[in-house]
Amino acid sequence: MNPLFFEQSSASWEQVEPKIKRRIVSYDNHLMMVHVLFEKGGVGALHHHPHSQVTHIASGKFEVTIGDETKKLSKGDCFFIPSNTIHGVSCLESGLLVDVFSPMREDFITKE
Repeated sequence: MNPLFFEQSSASWEQVEPKIKRRIVSYDNHLMMVHVLFEKGGVGALHHHPHSQVTHIASGKFEVTIGDETKKLSKGDCFFIPSNTIHGVSCLESGLLVDVFSPMREDFITKE
């Protein structure tokens, strides 16, 4: 993949949960950006992974749990998740998260 330019009009969404869709924006072996679209009530279940992650809330409101701390965040806010830290989100108001991972999430890439 690794396009130098991303155009929304030519990108497709993947349904990952009943109220959650994602689309990969761009990546190489070291970095990946992903859009994650949530409907109200959507839950990104608690999980962890070896990747460092930073997330920008482009729209909506979310309850975000990182480790033992939970906070309500909204449009314009960001959060950082260190490697192997338990985290998850609950969508309080439909919105879009912009996730950035390092290194890239190989598990997000569909093998054909």
